[in-house]
Amino acid sequence: MQVAIITGAGGGIGLATAKQLHAMGMAIVGVGRDPQKLAALEQELNDAERVATLSVDIASDEAPQAIVNLALERFGRIDILINNAGLGSPKPLHETDDASLDLFLGVMLRAPFRLARDVIPHMQPGSTIINVTSTFAVVGGRRGGAYSAAKGGLTALTLHMACEYGPQGIRSNCVAPGVTVTDMVRHRLDDKAFRRMNVDMTPAPRLGTVEDVASTIAFLCSAGAMHINGQTIVVDGGWSTTKYLSPEAVNAG
Repeated sequence: MQVAIITGAGGGIGLATAKQLHAMGMAIVGVGRDPQKLAALEQELNDAERVATLSVDIASDEAPQAIVNLALERFGRIDILINNAGLGSPKPLHETDDASLDLFLGVMLRAPFRLARDVIPHMQPGSTIINVTSTFAVVGGRRGGAYSAAKGGLTALTLHMACEYGPQGIRSNCVAPGVTVTDMVRHRLDDKAFRRMNVDMTPAPRLGTVEDVASTIAFLCSAGAMHINGQTIVVDGGWSTTKYLSPEAVNAG
């Protein structure tokens, strides 16, 4: 039985990923900050034999070893690491103070770096690491600031790991979601500028869902992805690679 560590597992992409990987027969180590959300995850999966959770600040010094210890104590191995925990609502460079910079880099670059560093010694050939980045690590975007810096750094780290640990049979890849419909995004769909930028410029007839991203992560964990290493798979309906504009936007006054 494979064992998957998932950070940010209490909701959104992390929760959807936990559900998909559990359905594939894997054991889940769900990590998050909110114990109530993690309790809801345990209740939904309803499988004490294959689910363990840990409420911890992923950016804390003690977090990586605590996560590794839990995985090994409960399941005796680690096959998959999914660095998914993240923050939103960044500001442009000129509006970003040092505290915000440290927070974004701490959660979305330093924490994945340290957790991967502690996990890799326990991985066997056939293991995989998946870092959830963003389209803001693929294209330039306004208001990216520290968020873009963190996600871009995580992409570069992934490429290093793919080269360094690929010979050991450990694959490292990125999944880069575009705007994905979650509770944090739904209210913004009423904003005309937000819809123009994200809905009207996406060739796909809908925005992405957490299940879209989770399915891509699940594929990278599967036997069918055994020769995929050092790649970024963008899940954005074509937003970042086309110059699309919807007929409604083209004809808007």
